[in-house]
Amino acid sequence: MANSKHAHLRYNILDHCFRNKSYGFEELLRILNEGIAELYPGEEISERTLRDDIKVFRDKVNGFDAPLPEGKRTYTYSDVNFTIAQRPLQKYEQYLVEAAQQLLSRFENHPKYNKLAEALIKFQDEEEQENDAKRILFYDHNEEYKGIKFLKPLYLAIKKKQVLQINFKGFKDEFSSVFEFHPHILKQYNRRWFVFGLNKTRDVTAWSIPLDERIVEFNEIENVEYIESNIDWETFFRTMVGVVRPREAQVEKVVLRFHNGRENYFKTKPFQPDYDLFFEEEKQDQVWFETIINKELIQQLLSYGQDLEVLEPEQLKEQMREQSNAMQKFYH
Repeated sequence: MANSKHAHLRYNILDHCFRNKSYGFEELLRILNEGIAELYPGEEISERTLRDDIKVFRDKVNGFDAPLPEGKRTYTYSDVNFTIAQRPLQKYEQYLVEAAQQLLSRFENHPKYNKLAEALIKFQDEEEQENDAKRILFYDHNEEYKGIKFLKPLYLAIKKKQVLQINFKGFKDEFSSVFEFHPHILKQYNRRWFVFGLNKTRDVTAWSIPLDERIVEFNEIENVEYIESNIDWETFFRTMVGVVRPREAQVEKVVLRFHNGRENYFKTKPFQPDYDLFFEEEKQDQVWFETIINKELIQQLLSYGQDLEVLEPEQLKEQMREQSNAMQKFYH
């Protein structure tokens, strides 16, 4: 087995190289050491370690059984669809997952670690399915979502403060559009990811892009100064539901009345976290919060059907009335 220190990082870099282009040995070594230096400053690997890594890729028993032909001066997969992400974990990787779970158990009562612990449990459960183990977890998952492949490169672009050229084609667009984009933050909503940043071409400071097939491609624009955001993103998102914020939108007070006891369901999973209750006895079925009015808010309200009534503001009541009348036509 090859040197296990930052092996997972090396394997991911090599997998990416083998899937995308033919590289010579010296070029692979240079790319690996550049990637290692980003996370482990001052460290690098030797030629021997790279040769051992390549052996791990080819090993049918204790490795990845990768389609990496021998006897050639360059390295690339013969099967363009192969990736080590499809292969079961190596023994040392399984040990690291179990060790991480044991470490997290020290903090199991600390809410800061709940999401990470949940992610590890999900990951381990999916890995055990490879060995025909009985499935335990059935969680909400968007199997058709392909945009997750953009998450890591956009995350790194934000970390490295890279300016991007985005080629984007909306579902209803006849042609794609290209614009200069300065990515600032990533936001998840409804099991999908969105990147927010400055659209320099259109001069919009909080432009959102969905991470899905509408992104044709994106590349770094070199020698262009990255422009930082001065938006308080925490406040930005706490005053809205979803990811669409019209330019003219103003924060308004929304008052809701629930029927059939549905207020309890809202309280256990509110779509607006900063809600308040009324103290009056006759208003125990009501809540209020401050937010902008957008399509995602209306979608959340409609999900409660006949068990929810909008009391304020009048503008939102009118939009709900229009939605109700439009749906009534389908079932008249």
